[in-house]
Amino acid sequence: MAVLVTGGAGYIGSHMVWALLDAGEELVVVDRLSTGFRWAVPSAAKFYFGDVGDQAILRQIFAENNIDAILHFAGSIVVPQSVAHPLDYYENNTSKTRILAAAAVDHGIKHFVFSSTAAVYGDQKDDVPVLESVTPQPKNPYGQSKLMSEMMLRDAAAAHDFRFVALRYFNVAGADPLGRAGLSTEGATHLIKIACEAALDKRHGVDVYGTDYATPDGTGIRDYIHVTDLVEAHLKALSYLRRGGEPLIANCGYGRGYSVLEVLDAVMRVSGNRFEINYGPRRPGDAASVIANSTLARRLLEWKPRHDDLDLIVETALNWERGLINRRVNDLRSLHGRLAAVRF
Repeated sequence: MAVLVTGGAGYIGSHMVWALLDAGEELVVVDRLSTGFRWAVPSAAKFYFGDVGDQAILRQIFAENNIDAILHFAGSIVVPQSVAHPLDYYENNTSKTRILAAAAVDHGIKHFVFSSTAAVYGDQKDDVPVLESVTPQPKNPYGQSKLMSEMMLRDAAAAHDFRFVALRYFNVAGADPLGRAGLSTEGATHLIKIACEAALDKRHGVDVYGTDYATPDGTGIRDYIHVTDLVEAHLKALSYLRRGGEPLIANCGYGRGYSVLEVLDAVMRVSGNRFEINYGPRRPGDAASVIANSTLARRLLEWKPRHDDLDLIVETALNWERGLINRRVNDLRSLHGRLAAVRF
């Protein structure tokens, strides 16, 4: 039996592929490579270039592989972009999840782990850390698109022999401690990656959006979770479903948060380098504070995070960013060597 990972060439998906291979699973990956990289997928995984919304490629994958579970990471994640282009987000995140879930039901695939988000909560001023039982109040189309997907999965599970776990991520950061995977996308909007790039002189500075939130230093607070702990939660979710677990929606976070300025201070401290900070107004759709209550995942999935340390998260992100710099230098040297070898 094999596991299908959608978006397996992207940031979280590529970490998931490595973790599944480490666990001895047979792996199939589908990715359209819009933000992911073919080199990020280990050769031990069977790769299909395509879109999860393409029913033809899904039929091919299910015909050629004995899939028993789907881990669905493919989607769009940039909050301001979702505000500017909402219909694109409903198409990519909601409509294509419906197509994938329908294909799973049609092919008798019973286990589905969905990449959801804390953005479904919006501002929960009276419930921090936030529980899964609160009423979702997404402030942006990104969060709404993921909430709608959760609702579809819930209804599909009620109607068919189909079960799911939706993991509501908080702020994912860091990189594989073994150096096999990390966040490689150019122009990524993740704060820790941006700050690491600034610390390594890959950008001039960091923009801080909003200094007037109702937080101790006026900047937004987020619950940062190491990507390695997040993929461990997915492994636990897969095991839970295979044991016959009921449909579940669970938070993935550490239960404490750091402000934007605290994160920037950590990056400067760990890297030993300072960089410019530029202050600007709030961005549309951003919440003041989002912190997880992850008791449910810890209890039902038996999830035990092991990397709850901001400096460790930053250190692994910095190490990956340095590796990307070296990779690009080597690629340029290789290109120059090939050009020099060409005779006109």
